[in-house]
Amino acid sequence: MILVVTILFMNGAKLGLTAMERTMGYENRLFDNTQVHTIDIVMEEDSWDAFIANATNEEYYAANLVIDGESYKNVGIRAKGNTSLSTVASLGSERYSFKIEFDHYDSSKSYHGLDKLNLNNLIQDSTMMKDYLVFTMMEQFGVTSSLCSYAYITVNGEDWGLYVAIEGVEDGFLERNYGSGYGALYKPDSMNFGGGRGNGKEFDMGDFDFHTGRPNGSDSGADPGQFQPPSGFGGGMPEMPSFDNSEAPGDFDPPEDFDPSGMFGGGGFGMGSSDVKLQYIDDDPGSYSNIWNGAKTAITESDQNRLIDSLKKLSEGMDLESVVDVEQVIRYFVVHNYVCNDDSYTGMMIHNYYLYEKDGQLAMLPWDYNLGFGTFSARDATATVNTPIDSPVSGGSDDRPMLHWIFEDEEYTALYHQYFAEFLSSVDIQGIIDSTYQLIKPYVEKDPTAFYTVEEFELGVQTLRQFCEMRSESISMQLENGETTEDMDYVDASGISLSDMGSMDNLGSGTSDSEGGAQAKEAEIPEGVGPSGLPGGFSGGPPELPSDASGSVEDADANRPTGGNGQGPGGDFSFDRNGAEGPASELSGWIWIAASAVILGAGLVIAKRYQR
Repeated sequence: MILVVTILFMNGAKLGLTAMERTMGYENRLFDNTQVHTIDIVMEEDSWDAFIANATNEEYYAANLVIDGESYKNVGIRAKGNTSLSTVASLGSERYSFKIEFDHYDSSKSYHGLDKLNLNNLIQDSTMMKDYLVFTMMEQFGVTSSLCSYAYITVNGEDWGLYVAIEGVEDGFLERNYGSGYGALYKPDSMNFGGGRGNGKEFDMGDFDFHTGRPNGSDSGADPGQFQPPSGFGGGMPEMPSFDNSEAPGDFDPPEDFDPSGMFGGGGFGMGSSDVKLQYIDDDPGSYSNIWNGAKTAITESDQNRLIDSLKKLSEGMDLESVVDVEQVIRYFVVHNYVCNDDSYTGMMIHNYYLYEKDGQLAMLPWDYNLGFGTFSARDATATVNTPIDSPVSGGSDDRPMLHWIFEDEEYTALYHQYFAEFLSSVDIQGIIDSTYQLIKPYVEKDPTAFYTVEEFELGVQTLRQFCEMRSESISMQLENGETTEDMDYVDASGISLSDMGSMDNLGSGTSDSEGGAQAKEAEIPEGVGPSGLPGGFSGGPPELPSDASGSVEDADANRPTGGNGQGPGGDFSFDRNGAEGPASELSGWIWIAASAVILGAGLVIAKRYQR
């Protein structure tokens, strides 16, 4: 009998047995989304000051937490974020997002089984619910995703602000969803925009000199007119064929083996490297460093080879049912493509997703939607709400194999359309928005550090309602008319502005009538530059510029700072922007973007010539 059980345990997947999810204990406590929870961060004032003063270092500090009246001593807390971390600092605000590690100093500790918790500060989100809405829709539509709820944060008993609490995608998450025999987890990223320890370098806008187009500390003797991309960009710049500059573009005769798609990693344009796009490169594990560097579980050489084999089969369209969790991935992309999130796998940056692998089968897990609903670029609202559900990637999805397989097979495309119709009919999006609004409004009204005023919150929620109503209408018409690939203006959304929901450019005006209000001002945009931060005619958000910072972060106990200039939780949070240069004084900073435009333009000319 023992032998039989052992055989079943070792070969369960091959026999069609799947791991059962497990009830952990925290699901119906902190993640009861019918209430706004309370979290009090308790630290000595000097420690809190030092923590805030050094927040951008993402170092852990020891703190005590009181969650809904339950006390947890000696947990790890650090600031977190990708570009949002440096954005908060540049605004002079202290309202950072936080990551809590219950087991940081004691591996036996957890919050009812939860090891990691994210507390997001709702930056670039005047609705205060973009992340929350997407995770709720994912959960209701059967997508494996993080639990979430709202928490009102206090520091040593004094009001700090309303945050969204999101279950960390680590051990507790994996055990809850896949049982104790869970597989491998990765968070691929080649842009080095931060995102925490072991997932890219720290991002700091101060480490990049917009005047020279080079990282600070680089050779000042280099030709300022020569474009040099920051070292953080994975894969480097796209390779350009060499030709005599004296020749007119029309005279360029490309070599027979020239493939213009290789300049940008395939049919779509994206800044991530090939491995982050989940392309098969070759059989060498060294070619997939941006996947291995983002591993969230311990991996072996066998794990690496198994994943590479799956990517190869995926690229060849072989044995798809064995290498892709078909239902989970399609359901994920239904919700994902509904919300038009360009800061993602389907956008220009190609990040903000988790990859789960078990026995060679792959699945996508959602992450980071505060710039969803078209607010990453905040381009034309009508074009965004009418985005074709079969063409979510600008330029085509053939270089995003984890998505492209859906559109390569009519059966899978039909299933995708079926699930889209099911999503629209089964998930009450407007109901989620309305109930969330009623739940959080009293806390928004008293939030002392909010990035947006109450009036901006009201406008943001109203715009979100309208966006979702029009997006649903457009998709319904796409499905009804069988036109899901080409741009069609089924719905007129010219009456709304996407940036009213919070965006890369609209960071809010803060609360002027309370201490600690984040006085974030909407920056002026130089003439000729669109709201996305790119020259007119470009869609998608501006590329974020990573720093050359490197090195590991030690535990706070090893080198904890002894003091800092930050104000204590009861202090006067004045957000001074005098040290920041305004956009009008940084016009030369657009040289970097202009150079990018020149490269892209040259590529398009070459591609057009080649196609002839």
